[in-house]
Amino acid sequence: MTSGLFLTALGVFLIVLALIPAARVLAMKIGLVDEPGGRKQHDDAVPPIGGLIILPVFMLSVIVLGGDLSAYGYLFIALIMILVTGAIDDFVPLHAWFKFAVQLSAAALVVILGGARIYTLGDMFGFGEVGLAWMSIPFSIAAVALLVNSINLMDGLDGLAAGKSFVVLGWLVLACLMAHDAQAAMPMMPLLGALAAFLFYNMRHPLRDKASVFLGDAGSLGLGLVLAWFCIVLTQHSEPILVPISVAWIVALPVIDACGQFYRRVREGRHPFSADRGHFHHHFIHAGVPVGRSTVMILLLGFVLGGIGYFGIIAGAPQIFMTGGWVILLVVHMAMSERSEYYIRLFSRFASGVDN
Repeated sequence: MTSGLFLTALGVFLIVLALIPAARVLAMKIGLVDEPGGRKQHDDAVPPIGGLIILPVFMLSVIVLGGDLSAYGYLFIALIMILVTGAIDDFVPLHAWFKFAVQLSAAALVVILGGARIYTLGDMFGFGEVGLAWMSIPFSIAAVALLVNSINLMDGLDGLAAGKSFVVLGWLVLACLMAHDAQAAMPMMPLLGALAAFLFYNMRHPLRDKASVFLGDAGSLGLGLVLAWFCIVLTQHSEPILVPISVAWIVALPVIDACGQFYRRVREGRHPFSADRGHFHHHFIHAGVPVGRSTVMILLLGFVLGGIGYFGIIAGAPQIFMTGGWVILLVVHMAMSERSEYYIRLFSRFASGVDN
């Protein structure tokens, strides 16, 4: 069955690889483009259509593979809500609060009706299982909304948000395969294949010096929703494939950075959702690190953090130690986010050389 999973990913990879150029031409004709200017890094109009290709193909693939619509139906409805809102926003900018209301509604839908609910945080404090009881629903909705926005806020460099989503999914799939549960990995494989194809057009590499398509808000928000779904499902079974603190490490980079930015903005007397150029990835750019190299370095860091979360538990590290390490990372990043010059000084050593 494992070989079938990889053939599925390959098939979806080829489909998305073929669809994106055609969709890009259509988007350019109808004016569905992200224009340069302001805080944006790109110099040309780029179609933000990635999510409108990746996520519908993912949903269709799950259905074709025999996915139970009674299990995935509410996820798909919530995902369609996100995609439609994002597509409209790319044509006619919507108010931030309206978009946030849609995100909360989508999160509530998958939690309350879809059953993607966090009932326990595991033995993360060393005193036994931490059950959430009546807090389960509000905590789960907040957790889903946080990851949705965290992936969206990472979408600031070519290949970054999609690449990080690929890394997260890769760790989740590995955990399923190591647990000999190929069935749990099945719905994730089409998304891995779709992301790999999209990254060919979105990430800088020797064959491409800049992105020719973007994810768009529909894509980054939708990916965050799907990742949240899988993260919850894999940790909340009667026989969970992963413990919650492992997943916290796997998604640590976007979540910790989002929390750091919210904290910094509030400390500066600004709205936590106000836009700026103070994210983790911006520190690389301000330090003079080329975009392509910055993306690779951040993805490698995310990969390492995921490895700590997965292999740390396998190696027998107490969950309380894993929790303490995660909290230390959060506190250090929050402190350094207020003093960006420390990050810039640290990253400037990687600025030399020629790169994209």
